[in-house]
Amino acid sequence: MSKIPQFFCRLPKSIELTEGQPKFKPVSNFVSPTSEVRCSAYSSDGKCFVYTQENEVVVCSIDGQQLFTIPNKFVLDFVFSEDGQFLTTWSRPVKANDDSGNWAENVFIYKLDLEKKTVEVIQKYVNKMQSGWKPQFTADGTIFCRKINSSRIDFFKADAAEGNKTLYSLSLDEGKLEEFSLSPGKNPSIAVFIPGSRGNPAYIKVYSLPNLKSAISQKSFFKGESCKFTWNGLGTSLLALVTTAVDASNKSYYGESQLYLMGITGTFDQKINLDKEGPIHDITWSPTSREFAVIYGYMPSSTTFFDSRGNEIHTLPESSRNTIIYSPHAKYILVAGFGNLQGHVEIFDRQKKFSKVAEFKASNTSVCKWAPDGRFILTATTSPRLRVDNCVKIWYLNGTLCYVKNYDVLYNVDWRYQPLTDFPPIHTCRPDKCEVTPDISAVEFLAKKTSISGSTTSGPKGAYRPPHARNRTGAASRSLAEVEAARSGRSSPSSDESHSGESFFSHSRRIPGATPRRTIPGAVPLEKKSKKKRHHKKSVNNEASTGGIDGKTEGTKAAPSERSLVVGGVFSLEEKKTRNLLKKLRSIQKLKAKKERGEFLEKTQELKIETESKVRRDLEALGWKGDKEGST
Repeated sequence: MSKIPQFFCRLPKSIELTEGQPKFKPVSNFVSPTSEVRCSAYSSDGKCFVYTQENEVVVCSIDGQQLFTIPNKFVLDFVFSEDGQFLTTWSRPVKANDDSGNWAENVFIYKLDLEKKTVEVIQKYVNKMQSGWKPQFTADGTIFCRKINSSRIDFFKADAAEGNKTLYSLSLDEGKLEEFSLSPGKNPSIAVFIPGSRGNPAYIKVYSLPNLKSAISQKSFFKGESCKFTWNGLGTSLLALVTTAVDASNKSYYGESQLYLMGITGTFDQKINLDKEGPIHDITWSPTSREFAVIYGYMPSSTTFFDSRGNEIHTLPESSRNTIIYSPHAKYILVAGFGNLQGHVEIFDRQKKFSKVAEFKASNTSVCKWAPDGRFILTATTSPRLRVDNCVKIWYLNGTLCYVKNYDVLYNVDWRYQPLTDFPPIHTCRPDKCEVTPDISAVEFLAKKTSISGSTTSGPKGAYRPPHARNRTGAASRSLAEVEAARSGRSSPSSDESHSGESFFSHSRRIPGATPRRTIPGAVPLEKKSKKKRHHKKSVNNEASTGGIDGKTEGTKAAPSERSLVVGGVFSLEEKKTRNLLKKLRSIQKLKAKKERGEFLEKTQELKIETESKVRRDLEALGWKGDKEGST
């Protein structure tokens, strides 16, 4: 057991967004707990803050003042209902204080009244396992349900007087109930998953409350051991991510995963066909409930957007990503690679044809969430995911770092929920410039980072050089072609600047006592072999760049561009040839510029310049129109 981080305890209004400019200040009225804390969180409606102590649960207002306490020993976990009225706690299982030998109730459902500062118990029951104990409430908070056994779900009225009376039950005869999920929205539905066993298929069924006699939508399939349901905000459609622990084709260590889309009306249910092999990393619905996004495939993964009927809308270029989050307004989309990836974050504008707004790097991120106003992003490194560099960072949506707070140990961090009506409309946001002044903590962090690395940005710094060749001039800075030219007696513009054209290798050949190179009678000399390999490699490259034999390209993939990112956009054979020839022409122009500056060129580079006229003729034959000076 360990104390909860102070930042999370001080979170109510510690980063307040009601005035546009965040206030990075601790809540003055909040008193930090002195004993161990197992868990803490804001209510779903953002009206209170709750944390646990050894013998009680403490309820605080958003300004940090303690409202009341709930006597309950050894609470290890709790969850709020969707409307924030009900709090369910799970305590460590203990035997009852009688001679019956039974277990004492360890799950309690409370109804909180913040105005009257009162609490009443709706229901209590026994659940020894710390899984499957959470009840689920409807959006209006009038009904809740919980799993009774492996094939039965009971529904209750969320009222203290009738909290233990069963309204109706859902019994399943097809097999063992593995997962269930109650939908949001005004007309609640419940989805259940039954894994396959003994040659029988797996099932997903959707029932409408309170009519539980027959399913309004169902899907059967094989290869299903576990399932995760994701409803859209209206509760009209759901995504079911079905996985197996073992991949029968032995292609993936993570098993197999399939994605199904189902509607509560039963008019459609389908499997989402993904065009790349590999696991499904993340799925999410847009707050508009009209589209969803999926990140899937082996790295670099693919990110595709679908409408509510499963039709493709747009695909981003492949990259190392595994996280996607819509902003509360559904205008901006955050796509990133966290966990074992490098933490590269990209922000796209959904309303402007997925144009990129900004990108930044948030390394070692284990928590990432949009602020309630849709303008700021919270990233954090928490324990036990990582036990070093625990910190919280706040970013503006254009990538500007606004706030940094370091901790010795940080376990959790979250925003307090606030409705969108508390903030200005999102169309007043200016992503091209930061509307806030970065906190002094962010300024100091960036200054320290710059002093250590010499730059605030990270990336490739050029070609790799071994340690002995760094920060040196002369022979060590010459290319291999220049060394070969000096060895064969050819002149180069750089030969006069470095050891009179002599290289380290040319000196080492004259070391007294050195063993001369041996030759095998009848064998092809090494120089001829190298020349033959270079000639073969050059012919293969030329064939690939011009489309191969008869204009067909085998084993090559076109580089992504704007047209290839649009769903349905296909390159013709002429377009591919034109693109490759333009690439050659640009390379020739660069070589000509080097030659004009007096830089050394290899023989192959000089020969490449001589092919300019042929490349231009081929381009004109394909219908390309450019200026006579080679503008591309």
